[in-house]
Amino acid sequence: MEKKFSGKVWKLPDDVDTDTIIAGRHGVILDKKEMGSHCLETLRPEFASEVKPGDILVAGKNFGCGSSREMAAEAINVHGVECIVAKSFARIFFRNAINNGMLLIESEEIPESCEEGDILTVEVNQKVTVNGKGFEISKLPDNLFAIIQDGGLVKNTIKRIQNSK
Repeated sequence: MEKKFSGKVWKLPDDVDTDTIIAGRHGVILDKKEMGSHCLETLRPEFASEVKPGDILVAGKNFGCGSSREMAAEAINVHGVECIVAKSFARIFFRNAINNGMLLIESEEIPESCEEGDILTVEVNQKVTVNGKGFEISKLPDNLFAIIQDGGLVKNTIKRIQNSK
C-alpha cells in the first residue's frame, strides 16, 4: 500500500451487514474471485462487475455488523479495494479487514462530505482529502500498519518468520 493514494468513491449506507457484503451461501465458495463476484449483490448488483482496484468504499455507521464472517472482508478485498472509510465499523469486521490487508478509516465527517463517484485521496496516518476539503485522520499503531502494508496477517507473519532466520 502506498502512503498516498486516490480512488473513486462507492457510497454505501449505514448498517451494511456481513450478509449484505457476502451472503452466507456464497461465503463457502473456495475460489475467492468467484466468491467476490457475489460481493454486495443485493445492495449494489453492479458492484462486482464495475468496481476497479483502488476504488474506495465510503459508508455510514456500523459497517460490517452482523456475523464474524471473515469472508466479508475477503469478498471486498478480492476486487483490489484497499481502503474503506466509514462513520464506524463493527469491531470484528475491523479486525478481519486489517487481517486481509485493508486500511479502515473512521470518520463522521468524510462520509457526509462526499458523493458517489468523487475522488478521495488518502495520505496514510495524516489526512483524507475530498472535494477540496482535508480531514485529519487517526494514526494507526505501527504493528497494524505493518500488517496492512504486507497485504494481511498471513503475509506479515510469513515475512516476520523469514526475517527471523
